[in-house]
Amino acid sequence: MSELNVLFRKRIGMPESETITFDTLDRLLDLTALAIPFENLCIVEEGTYVISRRSVMEKILVRNEGGLCYELNLMLYFFLLENGFDAKLIRGVVYRHDVGAYYTIGRTHATILLTYEGQTYLLDTGFGSNLPLKPVPLTGETVSSRNGEFRIKKEQTEYGDYVLEMKLRHKDKDWRIGYTFDSQKLVTDETELNEIQTIIAEHEQSPFNKSPLLTQLTERGNVTLTNSSFTQWVDGVMTKETIDDERYKELAKQHFGLS
Repeated sequence: MSELNVLFRKRIGMPESETITFDTLDRLLDLTALAIPFENLCIVEEGTYVISRRSVMEKILVRNEGGLCYELNLMLYFFLLENGFDAKLIRGVVYRHDVGAYYTIGRTHATILLTYEGQTYLLDTGFGSNLPLKPVPLTGETVSSRNGEFRIKKEQTEYGDYVLEMKLRHKDKDWRIGYTFDSQKLVTDETELNEIQTIIAEHEQSPFNKSPLLTQLTERGNVTLTNSSFTQWVDGVMTKETIDDERYKELAKQHFGLS
């Protein structure tokens, strides 16, 4: 078993002896979401680095940090390959609900397509707190998890041929768009992920280069931390606290294991 395989299992609490099958991917995705935060600290602290298998492994599995989509899904992608799955990396464009349109800064969302028994599924552990926690088939069928309902619609957009839609538990009454992606345009080189990182770090319209953001699913909801507020969802009830720098550092360590 490779170092990556051992360290990933250790980080998420999955025994080395456990065989990963298609039927246990739900558990794998759930454990990953509970263990590894979505966070942009290396972007806001100007600590970007060359994205590679080794560097992402060091960041997430050795230093026990979190990351953004191009780090979290890259790590999961390598883990899936190590465990015998037919996985591919693709890029997508996230929908901006504040303006009712897709982001125009490029295909900055990295995610995974997995093929199993002739069927293709979307897997994503890098979409903040909007995680399906299950493989989502490209057939349009709705999947339900403790985080809500998710489905993929075949729809030609400017940026792809499919759209992920979601209805988050306790938050959404109606279906809303998550992102669009191109199922035919595979990421074949890690330089594409470095390109995503550059856009996210430098573009004025990037949502992740202004201030710190950390979010993670919990057993009963999720937590989100910025440098000015801490929001918790527990069993459908939201509480929000205004915080200062000292409290921010305390909460980053307490809830996200980051110092």
